[in-house]
Amino acid sequence: MRQPGADTVLVRHADVGVKSGKVQAEMERRLRDNIEAIVRDRGIDAEVERRWSRILLHADADEIDAATDAAADTFGVRSASPAAVVPPEKGPIVDALARSAEANADATGDTFAVRARRAGTADAHPFTSEDLEREGGAAVFDALDDPEVDLTDPDTTFSVECRAEEAFVFTEKRPGPGGLPLGSQAKLVALVSGGIDSPVAAWEVMKRGAPIVPVYLELGDYGGPDHEARAMETVRRLADYAPNFDMRVRKVPAGDVMDLLAEEVGPARMLVYRRFMYRVAEHVAREVDATGIVTGEAIGQKSSQTARNLGATSQAADLPIHRPLLTMDKSAITERARDIGTFRDSTIPAGCNRIAPDYPETNATLEIVENAEPDDLFERAAEAAENATVVDV
Repeated sequence: MRQPGADTVLVRHADVGVKSGKVQAEMERRLRDNIEAIVRDRGIDAEVERRWSRILLHADADEIDAATDAAADTFGVRSASPAAVVPPEKGPIVDALARSAEANADATGDTFAVRARRAGTADAHPFTSEDLEREGGAAVFDALDDPEVDLTDPDTTFSVECRAEEAFVFTEKRPGPGGLPLGSQAKLVALVSGGIDSPVAAWEVMKRGAPIVPVYLELGDYGGPDHEARAMETVRRLADYAPNFDMRVRKVPAGDVMDLLAEEVGPARMLVYRRFMYRVAEHVAREVDATGIVTGEAIGQKSSQTARNLGATSQAADLPIHRPLLTMDKSAITERARDIGTFRDSTIPAGCNRIAPDYPETNATLEIVENAEPDDLFERAAEAAENATVVDV
């Protein structure tokens, strides 16, 4: 739906609002900077303004839709609304609601409601929120053809946010990712394979404010150019959400280790590989001052991801291993991949599937895995991490 005269995007933040005043102010500044970076990256001509508890984007009518989408793609944003700005007086507000109803008469549906919210002291306006809803509702009713009011579950909601200096009138709230502004938490190393799960896991921790350092293990004959290209494309998509952050990929050579594991390790092969993978990630994390490792693992999704196997493999790293998808169903992970735009480039089998043993270990202990792995596995991980190349996506 469109709001006539919309020239401002009203941005609402998510978990920022539960912080203390000092922390909230800092996070709002960071959120403003991140929104501005996405706006500039997309070539949108908009001015970003920070107010207490709100961020505003000012743009011309032909840019307002793109500016709203940019805000709604920013981590830390709960929702964004293209709004018309009018004087904080009852008459102009009611008139703007009527214009909105007239412009959207064909798309309003059978029922509507008017929601009004006032901010400021009790004497900031000579009217109440209820006054705006009642008189604004009457104006909308008159502008529509045989409408019905439904205050519980309306087809369309006409909204007003009235502040001391101005009022915002809007008809939609585009949902954002929520969470915290990117950069408000410490960096994490994200292991990315190009499959469906790992980019979703990376996106989830980015949503909580943690920038990522992507790490891709180049698998030699068990991967190949297509496998690598898929991984790089998923990172490139993630980078669209973070144009003001370093999203270069650390590409780690692991083909020799894959050959060794295929030749020497039996049922515990994939568990040994995961321990190698964690150690590589930990070496990179130490180098870039990251505080943890992110993977796309979920309990029971693969034989190597049973609860017991995760317990045995996790002990290879001293840093915490974050698994944001731990309890999610595959269908939910796939749907999230579609939502964030990584699904298309993730839909090929992971190369490491080709070395999975016929009868994989599903109930490993640390002793079983350590006895199965080459004595110099961790030394090989350190060497591989040192030989990583940095790829600009």
